[in-house]
Amino acid sequence: NHEQQQRARAGRAETMSQPAVNGVSCVGKVLTLDNMNPNVRKVEYAVRGPIVQRAMQIERELKQGVKKPFTEVIKANIGDAHAMGQKPITFFRQVLALCSYPELLEDNNFPEDAKKRAQRILDSCGGHSIGAYSTSQGIECVRQDVARYIERRDGGIPSNPDNIYLSTGASDAIVTILKLLTCGEGHTRTGVMIPIPQYPLYSATVADQGAVQISYYLDEDRCWSLDVQELRRALDAAKQHCNPRVLCIINPGNPTGQVQSRQCIEDVIRFAKEEHLFLMADEVYQDNVYAEGSKFHSFKKVLFDMGPEYSSTVEMASFHSTSKCYMGECGFRGGYMEVINMDPEVKAQLTKLVSVRLCPPVPGQALLDLVVNPPQPDEPSYTSFMKERTDVLAALAEKARLTEEIFNTVPGITCNPVQGAMYTFPRITLPQKAIIKAKEGQEPDMFYCMRLLEEKGICLVPGSGFGQKEGTFHFRMTILPPTDKLKIVLERICEFHQWFTQEFS
Repeated sequence: NHEQQQRARAGRAETMSQPAVNGVSCVGKVLTLDNMNPNVRKVEYAVRGPIVQRAMQIERELKQGVKKPFTEVIKANIGDAHAMGQKPITFFRQVLALCSYPELLEDNNFPEDAKKRAQRILDSCGGHSIGAYSTSQGIECVRQDVARYIERRDGGIPSNPDNIYLSTGASDAIVTILKLLTCGEGHTRTGVMIPIPQYPLYSATVADQGAVQISYYLDEDRCWSLDVQELRRALDAAKQHCNPRVLCIINPGNPTGQVQSRQCIEDVIRFAKEEHLFLMADEVYQDNVYAEGSKFHSFKKVLFDMGPEYSSTVEMASFHSTSKCYMGECGFRGGYMEVINMDPEVKAQLTKLVSVRLCPPVPGQALLDLVVNPPQPDEPSYTSFMKERTDVLAALAEKARLTEEIFNTVPGITCNPVQGAMYTFPRITLPQKAIIKAKEGQEPDMFYCMRLLEEKGICLVPGSGFGQKEGTFHFRMTILPPTDKLKIVLERICEFHQWFTQEFS
């Protein structure tokens, strides 16, 4: 990167020194690395970073006939279920097909409940077409269905559709809320507490908005649990140089796969109230819970169970997505957020902000409606829908178990139970020689993952891209590949780790 920047600057200097042409001075590019938005330069996003670019290059080399020790690159770097071979849920795609091409409503091959669902969605769209803009907050009937879904999930706690904002995946909503919260300069800049390891969307957005990242560490020795004492340590240290205002929680965890206990969530809510923090609850993996004794508790339900002292004061936004769980429909970019206890005047500003981007993708909104309002027991698609849903989650649970079991057979790899989500974040012990060699140009776990890609064709993301305690090394791997392919991935990583350890011992 340093060499690239030097070459770019040299190129700029050369351009700027060119003589005038036809009497008009050539002063180089209007937009350069030196005068572009400096916050953008600070943004990093490891999930699609240099290692993925190299993986794509290797794929092109394989197609050109370049000989490698493997015949394909297996990308286990990102939670993209369908790219990993997961089949779409039939009912969802039937309704989306009907919405996209309404002439199919006359086709007898589609079940009646799919047709009714499609007709209801089309009736709520301008011109009866999902090609029309929706309102900026999202289609009203979809927001009503989201509110009913939340009420069912949380045992009857009311949800107001007016507090629901549909979004372009959960990511878009997370960025929007952080944009609202960011203000100040110098010591008054907004501080955002994020877990380490974290999903890089958070650090990237904090950098982009010019806010201050406040890192709090999850406890790897206790299965990546969250400890309020650690929150307190991070907060107190941060108060010296910024104004902490936001606490982000990812539950179930990405990249760590932990599921927080109800007690932990209560403790976090108390802490947020005491310290006057805005809570952001990233709950996109809420259906992905596998470990015995683990259970998903929504922050909203726990908040309201704690009584009015908390439920009427703690400001919170929670997020969900069509991209994860059993659906895996990443490409449709559907999601929502629910805001709680937000100042009405700020809420008006939020509505204004989302209106600038017109509306979230309407096909994504239609898909979200099916996720929150799936086939019911008295409808013809119910049995097949439930079977597909159950099969996907059962397969993920088995792959979570298999991943932990196989990794823990290898000296130098330590893997916590994958309690939820769709990733594992094993700790790897690297020889000192490898660490020294790596530090000539890159982080040690990046060096490790790059060598793994070159030797075995497996694309992972180094732990340094998510954050980790100083002196520890990890990688993140998705458990999404089909079971037979996942076994190959795990075996190759284990073989490579043993070879790598010997090579640098």
